Amino acid sequence: MSYPDLRITFLGTGTSGGVPMIACDCAVCSSENEKDKRLRSSILVESERTSLVVDTTPDFRTQMLREKVKKLDAVIFTHPHKDHIAGLDDIKAFNYFQKKAVEVYANKLTEEALRREFYYIFADHKYPGVPQINLNTITDDPFVVGDIPIIPILVYHLNMPVLGFRFGNFTYITDANRISDEEKEKIKGSDVLVVNALRKKEHISHFTLQEAIDLAGDLQIPQAYLTHISHQLGLHDEINAEIPPNIQLAYDGLQINIPGKK
Repeated sequence: MSYPDLRITFLGTGTSGGVPMIACDCAVCSSENEKDKRLRSSILVESERTSLVVDTTPDFRTQMLREKVKKLDAVIFTHPHKDHIAGLDDIKAFNYFQKKAVEVYANKLTEEALRREFYYIFADHKYPGVPQINLNTITDDPFVVGDIPIIPILVYHLNMPVLGFRFGNFTYITDANRISDEEKEKIKGSDVLVVNALRKKEHISHFTLQEAIDLAGDLQIPQAYLTHISHQLGLHDEINAEIPPNIQLAYDGLQINIPGKK
């Protein structure tokens, strides 16, 4: 499969409460290191022609302004939890400047949540200025956005099905604690894997730090980045010093380039 050169920007790398967490004065939440300040998890994927985001977090507006994003072709959703969909209303700015609807891709479970949470977007008689979207229902079948081919990867967040996505040789997985052997085959061969690592202590619905490290190792991924990080994991620099050099904590604003394939 051919795919273009890609640039990946980490818009946020924090868990649902973000870091620092409200009312917390732990060492991580009190840290002055900018890499310890984490908005909710999302990425921006760009080719020369196409720009898309994976998830619209409650911090979506701040993320778009920080990265000076002027063009957005599509939004792809992983799952319906609020920390991954809450910012959808703010795509209306792109509607205004681009003079068109934004393409939105979601599975049926997430589509139900979008229709419920943003009912006014789907109303028969819309209030002026509401976001304009074209809603596309996706499954685990590959699809294409602009010139970017995308392979969905089914993972589980406790019992909730969540979609990870492979863009060329880059794979992004958030909010998971279980992946079947069949779906792992879709990840193999990636040059870069991003996977959630909430904390060191076991969690009911997220990979721990060690589980994320083991996953990258088992799949023989050359470079892995960890995301969806809570303040309980520890200080960015200290954790990075403890783990293998080819597996590192991502941080907000980090950019990586993925070479294309003709």
